[in-house]
Amino acid sequence: MGNIWAIAQRELRSYFVSPVAYVVMALFLLISGFLFSLILGVSNEASMRPLFGNFAVIFLFIVPALTMRLLAEEQRTGTLELMLTAPVRDYELVLGKFLGVFLLLLIMLAITLVYPAMLLLAGNPDRGPIAAGYLGVILQGAAFLSIGLLASSLTQNQIIAALLAFVILLLLWLADALGNFTQGRIGDLFRFLSITRHYDEFPRGVIDTRDVVYFITVTAAALFFTVQSVTARRWRG
Repeated sequence: MGNIWAIAQRELRSYFVSPVAYVVMALFLLISGFLFSLILGVSNEASMRPLFGNFAVIFLFIVPALTMRLLAEEQRTGTLELMLTAPVRDYELVLGKFLGVFLLLLIMLAITLVYPAMLLLAGNPDRGPIAAGYLGVILQGAAFLSIGLLASSLTQNQIIAALLAFVILLLLWLADALGNFTQGRIGDLFRFLSITRHYDEFPRGVIDTRDVVYFITVTAAALFFTVQSVTARRWRG
């Protein structure tokens, strides 16, 4: 656990010594703040539900930017080989990298708590959907980050890693629509894999254990395959 936490701290610090974290956080807060103001002005309703839906769309773009360098850059510079020769196990390296970027995402989401705080000051919003919505955003964010980390482990090129992560996330995002165009078991498979289908109930205040298990399973599976990718590179090295 000590190695995992040390790697996570190193990764989190590395974001803030470069412009990456500041640019991504600024864009995220700018877009989410604009959407919050726009939605509130149009609907005149004390609800976070539309914004939670837009959070998921924003993640499609910012997550690949956050994860593209995690392992791809280490491979390009050769520092991954040095880390693999250190007394650090492959799973500790992967979990540490994941935890570091996950903490950054939590910091970004923590700043957005100002939005429900404003709603509470201005009215009497239903707290249940807000809490469930944030839970859904966190679970979805974890799944997205794990997929981005997997993509970063497959290449030395950060741009390719970002594009690969975006394509995978987009396919999972569109899986529900693809399921509607296909029939039989293939259509059922697409609908089961759909991120939107498993996410949509959270902003409504509904926490279905099947949806929670889905996101945890996707996160665990992506991290597992990332560990296998790192292990394979260790043997190739």
